Amino acid sequence: MEALTVDLAASPVRQLNQALHAPDPAPRWRVLNPRGAHSVACGLTRHLTVDIEGHVGYYCAGMNQLATVTVHGNAGVGVAENMMSGMVRVRGNASQSAGATAHGGLLVIEGDAAARCGISMKGADIVVGGSIGHMSAFMAQAGRLVVCGDAGDALGDSVYEARIYVKGTVKSLGADCVEKPVRDEHLTELAELLKLAERDEDPAAFRRYGSARRLYHFTVDNAY
Repeated sequence: MEALTVDLAASPVRQLNQALHAPDPAPRWRVLNPRGAHSVACGLTRHLTVDIEGHVGYYCAGMNQLATVTVHGNAGVGVAENMMSGMVRVRGNASQSAGATAHGGLLVIEGDAAARCGISMKGADIVVGGSIGHMSAFMAQAGRLVVCGDAGDALGDSVYEARIYVKGTVKSLGADCVEKPVRDEHLTELAELLKLAERDEDPAAFRRYGSARRLYHFTVDNAY
């Protein structure tokens, strides 16, 4: 079925989002001329396919459920924040807090991601083709963050049970984040994630990081 085309040079974002939330929307959409608009394709709750031809601003595809959203350009702050399911792919780079607080689904960033990628993620999977900025996976509670490039300062600071895989170098680890052994089950899940993200990296080239669990319990040394 041919996609329904919406030109944001002629229609406001609000009108697009209202159409995507209509009771019986078309299954395929193509969005032209986003020109950095904020909140494009937010809160989708159906099995829709949305292709955005250009750069988007803040919170694109936020709160996504079930839909597949592809940004054929760069994304601003908070792409796919609080995503519950579905898939969001950014063909270019992503700004800060990509996938923040996301509970499920898959976020693929083919380029680089800025600071705090995956901050407080709660079960989503994030695959970054390039490198990530500082404080990524800060307080990440569940889910998996895969980085095919390098990681900046304080990776995984105060991380809970999220698993972090990095192929390149890590500038520094955050509080309570440590390197962990890569076992067969980790290679298997990493291979599955890379395949879903359409990456061809060798899983054996990655190192795994996670919580040392030293912050889980009260110690008198932390008391005031």
